[in-house]
Amino acid sequence: MLAVVLAAVLAFAVPAGDPPPSPSPEGERALAELHPARALAPGVSHRELRTTAAAGQVLGDVVEVDLGVSSVHADLLTPGAVAARGPIAEMANGTDAVAGINGDFFDIGATNAPTGPAVIDGRPLKAAVPQGRRMGPAVPGAETDHVFTVGTDRVARIDRLRLDARVEAPSETIPVVALNQYAVPVDGIGIFTPEWGEVERGRTLCGTDVDRNAPCAAEQAEVQVRDSTVVRAGPPGAGRIPDGELVLTGREQGAETLRSLEVGDPVEVSYELVPESGESPEFAVGGSPIMFAGAPVADLDDRERAPRSAVGTSSDGRRLWLLTLDGRQSDSVGATLRELATLLREMDVDDAVNLDGGGSSTLVHRSPGAGEVTIVNDPSGPSPRLVPNGIGIYSG
Repeated sequence: MLAVVLAAVLAFAVPAGDPPPSPSPEGERALAELHPARALAPGVSHRELRTTAAAGQVLGDVVEVDLGVSSVHADLLTPGAVAARGPIAEMANGTDAVAGINGDFFDIGATNAPTGPAVIDGRPLKAAVPQGRRMGPAVPGAETDHVFTVGTDRVARIDRLRLDARVEAPSETIPVVALNQYAVPVDGIGIFTPEWGEVERGRTLCGTDVDRNAPCAAEQAEVQVRDSTVVRAGPPGAGRIPDGELVLTGREQGAETLRSLEVGDPVEVSYELVPESGESPEFAVGGSPIMFAGAPVADLDDRERAPRSAVGTSSDGRRLWLLTLDGRQSDSVGATLRELATLLREMDVDDAVNLDGGGSSTLVHRSPGAGEVTIVNDPSGPSPRLVPNGIGIYSG
């Protein structure tokens, strides 16, 4: 099968201590071969790609999406709770997605909740943890409230989602600083909804805003709210919150504030995720921006090579690319963040976000007429890692 050859100026990194490679006749340009597109649905297609450079071969897959096709849309994939994880293939099959890719970095092995904000079908699921509690590699300029989103205007963009939340109590307005997060800020109060899941909420009160290994807060308190009335007050609990109810969980000063509320007190709890762009998100997933306006972010890491996942958009926000690059394989060495951004630029991507990589990198799609999706990349572990969310592409 003939391949479309894309000149990609990748400047692949060389391991520390090794001499730099001799300049190639191409002026140290690596050639990325994009294989012909295979249609999955109107406006959705899949390509394989291959890049050869000084560090070795890199194999990848990309799903290209045209949001200009009215039947195509994107949404968040989840395993049914914020603090849970599952296979991307299972999430995609369960929602009849045409394609899907893993999403945000997450609190692996603890609550398993993702780091950044999340929105599904226009509904806010969670807000961002404190910057000092982020998971994943450091990226210059990246904040935990950065998201990749498609708005209600059907335009994809990188945005930031800020939590605006409060409790109107009988004698005061109480600020709230967390929504379904694995780390409630020091002295703060967090809202937990049924979407949080079954994980013990007290675990979200451990560590500080800058040290995840610090002890749990000595002062903890929780109140449960149903029909705008406090129905329980006490220590943080576990188990799924009943539908129609929510829980306020506080630490240090926040715990002291919650202790002023008593069973029977009337309260009004409100929260929203406010987009910096002013455009309401239809869906949003957390990640670290690595490209803006067709240019890689300055000072991206160019040493650590790993399997990668990314999502990008065109300058008009009407086209999407879901990309995985295989790594830690005999036939594919992975990529640095700088290489990833450079490759995306050469694919005409304008803005892009780095998603969770390594063993989490998973791309799936459903061939026309197939009953289930297929994993199309080559995950680096013995099986694809279970993850807390992803991006689903739908047709129809």
